[in-house]
Amino acid sequence: MRPTAVCVGRDRELGMLAAQLAATTADGAQIVAVRGDEGIGKTTLATALADNQAGSAWTARTASWESASPGAVLHQLFQQDLPDNPLDAAAHIARSVSTAADSSGPQLLIIDDAEQSDALSLQALTTAVRHHRDIPMLVVLTVTDPVSPVSDLASQVMTLTGLDTTAVEELARGRGVVIHPAMTPVLTEHTGGNPRYVSALLDEVPARIWTRPGAALPAPSQVVSHTRDRLDRCGRQGRSLIEALAVLGDSGSFTEAVTLADSTSTLDAIDEGKAAGLLVDGPDPWHSYNAALLDRITRVAILEIMGAAAAGRAHLRAAEVVDDPVRSLIHRVSATATPDPDLADEADALARERGTAGAWAEAAGLFREASRLSTEKALRDDRLIRTADSLVAAGDTAAALSLVPDLEALPETALRDAVLAYLAIVRGRATEAEIRMQRAWDVVDSADDPETAALIAQRHVLHSLSRCRGSEIVEWADRALALAQHDSPAAIEAEAIRGLGLASSGQPELADDAYRDLENRVHPGVQAQRFSLGRGWLQLAHDDVDGARTNLETAVATAHLGGAARISLWAYGWLARLQFLTGDWDQALRSVSDGRLLADSSEVVLATPLLEWTAAQIHVLRGSWDEAHQALRAAETVTQDYEIMRAPALIARAQIAEAGADYGGVIRALDPVRAMAPGTALDQPGFWPWADVLANALVVDGQLAAAESLLDTQEALARQADHRSTQARLGYARGRLLGTTGDLPGARRAFETSLELLDGLPLRYDRARVNFAYGQTLRRAGKRRSADPLLSAARDIFASLGATTYVQRSEREMRAGGVNATLARSDVELTPQEEAVTRLVAQGLSNKEVAAELYVSPKTVQYHLTRIYSKLGVRSRVDLANRYH
Repeated sequence: MRPTAVCVGRDRELGMLAAQLAATTADGAQIVAVRGDEGIGKTTLATALADNQAGSAWTARTASWESASPGAVLHQLFQQDLPDNPLDAAAHIARSVSTAADSSGPQLLIIDDAEQSDALSLQALTTAVRHHRDIPMLVVLTVTDPVSPVSDLASQVMTLTGLDTTAVEELARGRGVVIHPAMTPVLTEHTGGNPRYVSALLDEVPARIWTRPGAALPAPSQVVSHTRDRLDRCGRQGRSLIEALAVLGDSGSFTEAVTLADSTSTLDAIDEGKAAGLLVDGPDPWHSYNAALLDRITRVAILEIMGAAAAGRAHLRAAEVVDDPVRSLIHRVSATATPDPDLADEADALARERGTAGAWAEAAGLFREASRLSTEKALRDDRLIRTADSLVAAGDTAAALSLVPDLEALPETALRDAVLAYLAIVRGRATEAEIRMQRAWDVVDSADDPETAALIAQRHVLHSLSRCRGSEIVEWADRALALAQHDSPAAIEAEAIRGLGLASSGQPELADDAYRDLENRVHPGVQAQRFSLGRGWLQLAHDDVDGARTNLETAVATAHLGGAARISLWAYGWLARLQFLTGDWDQALRSVSDGRLLADSSEVVLATPLLEWTAAQIHVLRGSWDEAHQALRAAETVTQDYEIMRAPALIARAQIAEAGADYGGVIRALDPVRAMAPGTALDQPGFWPWADVLANALVVDGQLAAAESLLDTQEALARQADHRSTQARLGYARGRLLGTTGDLPGARRAFETSLELLDGLPLRYDRARVNFAYGQTLRRAGKRRSADPLLSAARDIFASLGATTYVQRSEREMRAGGVNATLARSDVELTPQEEAVTRLVAQGLSNKEVAAELYVSPKTVQYHLTRIYSKLGVRSRVDLANRYH
């Protein structure tokens, strides 16, 4: 009995094939090709599909020596000789499969390595599918050769690619291998996610290697053996070119490889390499003749076959061939097996240069090599610490974390504590970061080591930003700028964030001046990304939507050019907020998706709640409650030490509660934000829009004095800052409050002022909210004809945004108003308000929930219910629901 196939990481593909098999009952016979490299899992996928079938599958596995034997595949499938005429054989297939389908449903035929099939079998199967379309049969062909004509026989081709890190981790668990989290992405990239290579290495590599992050991985022994055989089939020209490409690696050009190989006939070398199966067409579109190695694992195998001595000599030659100083130095380092202090100093100097330019990944690699090559312990330790620091800046938090045990074992220094604090900051661990930074500041001698002191001050800037403490941002930024070199990364970032500190401590004019001054001095590229983010963040907070869009889109674009992960994540987060506010919700969700991918790969969680806030708000407004709660869970799952993480998570929770008319939930969510706000950016107009949502909930909940107090405080801040959108948002809550207390003229003035403030600002969602609240307030006051156009305008904007939750609310309000509303009524006449109450109660809402929806008191709802029961002759909510439906 064949063992059950273990198919890891292919749930989607398996589901697609199963669906196609089931569809043959209605759609008839189909042929599907499953294409992919050797070892990618084609056979395993097909076998798993067969294992999941209720009945048995018909299977055949081809062999190259049978391709010339007519009917060989058919004999395997049906275990008998079939006619040697394709039409007759097809008829036999149709009869056999139909008979089996009558008793056990759709039939599955699998041909593994189908490109080696004999012609008669393929002709007969194709004819059976085309001429007997009513048969419930799926033929699955697995194909390795990407240009094989066999794929052309299929109506659909499914291409398998490498497994992702999650599937690779599952493979390791299945084989009982304990693998360090930082090694999983290394193994995945090393093997291209090829399950055969992954499994081989998990079996062959000693267990201790998997617990050592950063350890170099070999090629699987089978790959080395096959590669050696193929190399032996090459002539000298081809072998030299292949070895040159392996030594140069992914960053090398084909022209450099030709120079390094010193080949007398490049075309012969290419032909030899391709004939051996080790070279494929290269990626350079400007050259007709170029080549590249088959894959990454082949490169590793070739370097192993070359041996350390030959590879070392080739690296030294490569150092002379390449023009780029970083790559040249890396080749020299790769050729050096023992400590070399002079080379270590060169690597250190170049690492600092690349770090200043923002190329943190390159800097990390250079610092690591400088540490390895150092003879003095102090230098070796210092360079290892800087390796971790550069890895965090590059967004490779997992690799940085893998170095933490080594860093913890080093003597305590200011630099070590500053780097560990940095790692704590990007992971959202405020208490740990504060303790480590304080230790670092206490230890450092700013006179003797101003560079490290500036670095510590800049980390304090990041920490203060995450705590939303504007005055502290300015204080530490000024210290960093006094200590750092003018164009150092610490100085540029401190100055880029300093403007946010000025604005969030009530000095917006000074913030604008600071950014204008910095704009003239910042260098293009990753340095400019920090400036673009800071200024765009500030512009968004100050209602300069167009300027914010330009700067935030620039910062996001830099993310694709090697920008710092932390900066890029903030850029995605604030760009998504801007896109939400302006009504470009689909693009906002795309920005969130891009940010999520970067956050997952970098393990930088600081901006995760900001990203998920936007996702949660859009989903709940569109009525996608499951997706909204999923986004909220993602926001709340990460560490919540920092205010800049807690605030958006709490605001997201409040907005989900508001969409569900749970105003008590809104108050519970936002009370902690109100408690955090004094003295922070949370209290500054424009940065975090929470006060109007809380004030609105307090009004609906009947806490009018609390709403009045909150509005008085927040309105004073907004007027002092002359902040239009904040005044408009607070204005609708003020209008709601005045309407509730019976001051309808005052409510009208508040709402009209809010709409005037929003005039000229592209804040569609805010305009809809003001119109909705205005219409509700007028409708409740009995001004139904005045309310109807406002509610209609709100509904139209909500509809254009896809905000179905509030489209439905707007329409309920319009029905309750009874103007321009056509309702399905029973033979008993209900008033518009009674009709609205009836609809909501019939949906299962409680009196309190109905009151929240209609902005009336629960006592009013009960009054209407009593009248409704009397009119309809029912006694309970259940009877009412049954009568209504």
